[in-house]
Amino acid sequence: MDLTLDSLARSFAEIGYITTEDDQILITVYLALKLGKPLLVTGAPGVGKTEIAKVLSKAFSAELIRLQCYEGLDEHKALYEWNYQRQLLRIQMMRDSEGLGEKDLFSPEYLLSRPLLKAIQNSDPTVLLIDEIDKTDEEFEAFLFEVLSDFQVSIPELGTISAQQIPMVVLTSNGERELSDGLKRRCIFLYVELPSVDKEYKIIRAKVPEAGEKLSRQVAQAVSLLRSGLDLRKQPSIAESLDWIRAMVALDAERLTPELIDKTLNLLLKNKEDRDGFEKNLGSEDLVDQVLQADYKNAGR
Repeated sequence: MDLTLDSLARSFAEIGYITTEDDQILITVYLALKLGKPLLVTGAPGVGKTEIAKVLSKAFSAELIRLQCYEGLDEHKALYEWNYQRQLLRIQMMRDSEGLGEKDLFSPEYLLSRPLLKAIQNSDPTVLLIDEIDKTDEEFEAFLFEVLSDFQVSIPELGTISAQQIPMVVLTSNGERELSDGLKRRCIFLYVELPSVDKEYKIIRAKVPEAGEKLSRQVAQAVSLLRSGLDLRKQPSIAESLDWIRAMVALDAERLTPELIDKTLNLLLKNKEDRDGFEKNLGSEDLVDQVLQADYKNAGR
C-alpha cells in the first residue's frame, strides 16, 4: 500500500475500525508509520488499544506477532531460549561419540525464538504488538527500548542477528505504572479515550450490523450514561458494549426496556459493587427513561 493519510483512512474504514475527525488516532498512527517509530498507545482497558495493532496487520497484510507482558517477564522469555530438552537428548545420543562440541549444541536448530526474535527474523511484513508493557519492571523496559532502537540482538553463541526488515511496533499500556522517559522518547505517543455516543454507535453498527439502528443508538446512549453517571469500579469497555448488544439481538430485542436490561446487565457490569451501585443510584427504569429523553432531544435537533 502506498502510504498516505487518505489511503490509511480508507484501509481502516474498510476493516471496520472507526475513527472520527475529533480524535487523534488516525493521524498519530500515520505519523508513527511514516517516521518509522514505535507507537505507544495508552488508555483505560477496553478502549481499543490492541485493536490498532490488529487493524494494522490486516491493512498491510502483515503477520501479527504478540508479546503479552506480565510481572516477572524477562529478556529470555521475550527474546529467545535454548531448547534444553533437545540438547540433553542430543548429549545422551552422542555420549559415546567423539566430536560433539559446544557449537553442535548451540546451533540454530536448538534455538527457541520468542516474540521479539521472531519479529526481527521475519522477512515478511510484520506488526509487533507489545501488550501491556506497564506490567513489566523498569529493567525489562530498558532492555526493550535498546532492542527497539537498533532492531538487532546479540546471541553469544551465534553472534548478532539484525532485522531483515523493520517491523511496525505497537506498545500498549493501561497506566498501571509510569513508563520511563527513555521509552517515551523512542515512541510516538497516543492516548485513546472511551468513545463518544456517536462514535460508539458507529462502532456498534460496523461490528453488529444485525442490530437495528434504534437499538444500536439506545445501547450506545445507555453505556455512555453508565460511564458518566455512576462511580463504577470498572467502566464498560467497547468489547463489553458489543457483547451486550449481541445478547439483545439474540433475544430478538428491537429497543431497550427495563426487563431487557435486568436480563442482560451482567454482560456489562461484571462485579457486585457496580451492580449494587447501579440498582441503588439509577436502576433499569431510570436508565431507559434517560435514554428515551436523549432520543427525544436528538430527534428535535
